[in-house]
Amino acid sequence: MRTKLLILASSIGMLGWGTVLPYQYAYAANTRGWGALAAALASTLFSVGALVAAPFAGRLSDRFNPVAVAVVAKLLAAVGVASLVWAQSAPAFLLGMFVFGFGLTAAGPAASVLVLRWAGSDDRRKVFAYKFTAEAIGMAVGAFVAGQLVDLSRADGMTFAFVAAGAGFAISAVLIHVAGIGAPSEVAPDLAAGEAETRLGTVEALRRIFAVRALRWTAVVTVALALGFYAQFESGLPAYALTVLDVHESAIGLAAAVNCIVIVLLQVVVVRVTARRNAASLLMVVGGIWTLSWVVLSAAQLSPEIASALFVTTFGIFAVGETMYAPVLNPLTASLAPRGLVGTTLGTFTAIQTTFSAVGPLVAGALLGMGLANGFLALHLVISLVAVYGAWRLRAALRARRTEERRQAADAAVDRPLEPATATLAA
Repeated sequence: MRTKLLILASSIGMLGWGTVLPYQYAYAANTRGWGALAAALASTLFSVGALVAAPFAGRLSDRFNPVAVAVVAKLLAAVGVASLVWAQSAPAFLLGMFVFGFGLTAAGPAASVLVLRWAGSDDRRKVFAYKFTAEAIGMAVGAFVAGQLVDLSRADGMTFAFVAAGAGFAISAVLIHVAGIGAPSEVAPDLAAGEAETRLGTVEALRRIFAVRALRWTAVVTVALALGFYAQFESGLPAYALTVLDVHESAIGLAAAVNCIVIVLLQVVVVRVTARRNAASLLMVVGGIWTLSWVVLSAAQLSPEIASALFVTTFGIFAVGETMYAPVLNPLTASLAPRGLVGTTLGTFTAIQTTFSAVGPLVAGALLGMGLANGFLALHLVISLVAVYGAWRLRAALRARRTEERRQAADAAVDRPLEPATATLAA
């Protein structure tokens, strides 16, 4: 029941985010007349807030009750986005976006830690998959509803979106609080740690995290897969479609809708089929799917008559990979985290992903702005292949880790003293 409430809370929170995400740039730049620089800076500050929040919130989730961390973060996001209703100047809008990004992202590591605590090791992939699907549905519904009500020709045309987003995050906070009432305070045995481990300084904690070879390769895969799709989802791919493929704007909306529909339709099936599959092998498949998607996008440039269809198809192909990526990455990262540093590790990896996701649109803008569409495609093909290679090396690292753990267990069994009764019998 707790995980169901957590999934519902995640969906409602992202429903609020969906009402704002597609429209905030045009609102700041055109509706309020603050210009493209202010609008771009708002997105940047949102990402900076996210970057600051992720490792900070992860650390707090290790040291304190993650329910409280998630609730406070959600309420902070609600305050940040609701404050945009009263933002009458660009600086006030920028501040609100920073607080919004901080609160929204801070809730992520805490929510992941709650999934790990409230779901058994056999159910974690499934819960993360359902959580991801619910978030995709929430964002899609929020964007659709806001599209019917937002009026970018008026200064108050986004009041509904800002209020709805604030209400969504506030309701999400309440649901998480309710889910946490009476929850057992003890950590699952596979995540438990001593007091000294949770009190490590930040630098020492990061050293402990990246001393794990498998986590280093997980970081490579995380960065490559983030750059290979998520960093371009909102800006790079639409810009490529409009400026290079010359497709109609409606094709972009259709592509996003197809992406969401494929995730919803396939997520449960994919989780069942891949439940016992090696996580690293699944990430290799995701990298392969990313590669295929960029090949199809390249073909679209050669076939103008079907460019729109190929662009929409690409988003559907990406979605198949997402159904494997989302349920696998967080449980894998958590399983590799040093004891007592699960939240810190998840927060650190969220910060890494956020950083490179923020850099991606800048790279896309530079390449497409200089007319280097082929360079844009080639770069992302290479990045996707790097993801495949990184997942392959991760699989080898995981095998070596399991071998070492079995050897240590065998050594411990040999060195273990005989039980008293057995010792007496032997005597």
